[in-house]
Amino acid sequence: MNPWMAIPAPVLLSLLAAFALTIVPLPSAIAPARPEWVLLVLVYWGMAFPRRVGILVAFLAGLFLDVLQHQLLGQNALAMALAMFIVLQIYPRMRVHPLWQQAVVVAFLVGLTRLLNIWIQGAIGFPPGSGLYWSPILTSALLWPLVYHILRDARRRWLLHLT
Repeated sequence: MNPWMAIPAPVLLSLLAAFALTIVPLPSAIAPARPEWVLLVLVYWGMAFPRRVGILVAFLAGLFLDVLQHQLLGQNALAMALAMFIVLQIYPRMRVHPLWQQAVVVAFLVGLTRLLNIWIQGAIGFPPGSGLYWSPILTSALLWPLVYHILRDARRRWLLHLT
């Protein structure tokens, strides 16, 4: 069965929105602090639909992100799959914690993906430009409550629409 067929419509739409937010041009002063939109969306849906949004979906989303960002093919795919593996291991505990504690976990996941990406980039000879490389950790954690509430409302509306 096609993995995209089992994915609910709000998941696909929010992933498309996350991809769009990832490639929207920003002023050069704030561009390095761009939140990891795709990872934020994947974390939420991994917690909400762990059987439908898993490692394969994260890997495919990461491949698409690699193509969008003109990066080494598989770099983001590996990072997203690893982050989703961790989310799937801890989601029962993570769902019951307050949003600020979830934001700490999100910061850890973003930091892990950034660390994996910097390692891969360094291995192929492209080290990061500055310390601002790590700023998406903070911006993603700060935006987690907003993303959480928007996606939760979308999920609730979608579930009500089905009944």
